[in-house]
Amino acid sequence: MRKIVFDIETQNTFQEVGSNDPAKLDISLLVIFDYKTNEYLTFTQDNLSDLWPILEKTDMLIGYNSDHFDIPLLNKYYPGDLSAVGSLDILAEIRKSIGKGMRLDNVAEATIGVGKSGHGLQAIEWWKAGEMDKIEKYCRQDVKVTKDVYEYALKHGKLKYKDLLDTIAFDIDTNDWDTRTSKAINYTLPL
Repeated sequence: MRKIVFDIETQNTFQEVGSNDPAKLDISLLVIFDYKTNEYLTFTQDNLSDLWPILEKTDMLIGYNSDHFDIPLLNKYYPGDLSAVGSLDILAEIRKSIGKGMRLDNVAEATIGVGKSGHGLQAIEWWKAGEMDKIEKYCRQDVKVTKDVYEYALKHGKLKYKDLLDTIAFDIDTNDWDTRTSKAINYTLPL
């Protein structure tokens, strides 16, 4: 099974585009971790065409709030429909388990002892300042943290979060996480 962990940073905010629709935003950069090659890869709008063949051979996209944010935004650029790729949205899984969502930073710090290195609004400021190296470092850390949280949940069947002064552990059902596979798609590869 080929799995990709990914995260997207944007050039603008919902307030700037006047909508809560992720497809109204513009991608500045995205990072993936490919379990098949065991490497991190970075893409910008200029080389998204290099990403499509990878995603078309992917069985599952793994992200945090990815079904609501990242996949609809990336679909804006893709010539097909990325919802055909199997997906695992860790935030949606947390909501199913405990009835509420929380920030990745909160879950990561409590679960794996490492949080994010910043926040998305900083990445937009870096974009405006032309500091792509800072965006890439930040986004890569988000992907690593998401990957580590995913692997922890698979191994232990639990995640954690901080609630005021306490760390709360909760069960998370990972039984079908490795069986969510994609339907075959082939929009950019030659037939």
